[in-house]
Amino acid sequence: MATDFALPDLGEDIDEADVTKIYVSEGDSVALEQSILEIETEKATLDVPSSVIGKVLSISVSVGDTIKPGQIIISVGDTADTTPPAEPTRPAAETPASPPAATDSPPGAPEPQTPALTTTTLDPRGDPPLTDAEPTQPSPAESPEAPSAQPLPSLDDDGSTPVFAAPSARKFAREIGVDVGRVEGTGPGGRISESDIKRFARENKTGDDKAHPISGARPTPQLPDFSRFGPIERQKLSRFRRTVARNMGTSWDQIPRVSLQHIADVTELEEFRQLQKRRANATGLTTTAILIKITAAALRAHPHVNASLDLENEELILKNYIHIGVAVDTERGLVVPVIRDADQKNIVEIGAELSDLSQRARDNKLTLDEMRGASFTVTNLGGLGTGFFSPVINWPEVAILAVGRAEQVPVFDDDGAVVPRLRMPLSLAFDHRAFDGADGARFMTWMVDAINQPLMLALEG
Repeated sequence: MATDFALPDLGEDIDEADVTKIYVSEGDSVALEQSILEIETEKATLDVPSSVIGKVLSISVSVGDTIKPGQIIISVGDTADTTPPAEPTRPAAETPASPPAATDSPPGAPEPQTPALTTTTLDPRGDPPLTDAEPTQPSPAESPEAPSAQPLPSLDDDGSTPVFAAPSARKFAREIGVDVGRVEGTGPGGRISESDIKRFARENKTGDDKAHPISGARPTPQLPDFSRFGPIERQKLSRFRRTVARNMGTSWDQIPRVSLQHIADVTELEEFRQLQKRRANATGLTTTAILIKITAAALRAHPHVNASLDLENEELILKNYIHIGVAVDTERGLVVPVIRDADQKNIVEIGAELSDLSQRARDNKLTLDEMRGASFTVTNLGGLGTGFFSPVINWPEVAILAVGRAEQVPVFDDDGAVVPRLRMPLSLAFDHRAFDGADGARFMTWMVDAINQPLMLALEG
């Protein structure tokens, strides 16, 4: 008897993934929790462990395929049964006419007269697999051409047109201006995915009011033929890069942003850091770690910055947790791991966690959960020589802090003498719909005062 193993749910905001590696072959024995294949999602590359045990009868995916939760990956049989359940080939004269289900059945699948296959594929709503109520009748699940049993679809945004799409897909459709009720779903039971919405947007882009599936909300102009001017090379964007492009385009198009620039004197802070670094041998005691701690305290004092904007309900969602995302440069692009409850950790703890997350980000070993849930983001390009810069807000957050390179500059002291001071540029980009410039200025002033006078952080708590 064959058992199918399907791609499990990857999270409410991930509807598909690309297959980058396959670790098993037909005939291999698979153990519980053994890695079956490697996939690339919009946020990370990860291995998919098996939830079944047996001998691999067939593999239903290939490297480069785009697969979705619920899609069959492999079929396995009892490891004790070394005889294939069905003849792999027959002479053409002996091959009887068969229905479509038999034509596309994977090797080792039961004959059409048997009951439906046992499968780990979930119902499109995430419920347990539906069972065939009449075993004597052909099961819809046995034929890829026959419609599978479908749950009742949800209603469209106006409550009239029934659609079958996850909340994340419906939200994406709204963002790029696509009527989700007009999109034909290709997922299990007709489920509409983000890919279906992108395809619909491409095929129905007839004017400036149509969305571009990567840039976010506005179509890009038609590119000229660059090959007329000289040799060119095309490189396909990875799923990760496409996701970054789409998210940045959506943020830039949707958020009316303001940037505030301040300069902080970090002379005493750097002296303190170097002293404590030598005493505690804390290699993770970096400037970024200290700034994360100060930022966490500033967010606690200014909760409107640690928020998200709900335009549909016309509400500001204040978050009672402080999870700070930190932008990390890797070979595959910008990755933002999250330090949770940063306000409840000391600087040494933050430094050690930041060092671990950054290294695993560069090694492509972060889990999806380690990149979710940030309420505010800090990005530091000082190590690359950048001064002031205006970052793009990491939606659905309402603000982001940009840190530039600190430099020694001559400054007049209170006595009129010129002294060298270490000054650091800071930029706050924020959503003007969530709060005003004066609110942002107060947040930044609090930050600068805490940086200029590190003892103030202890006094303020």
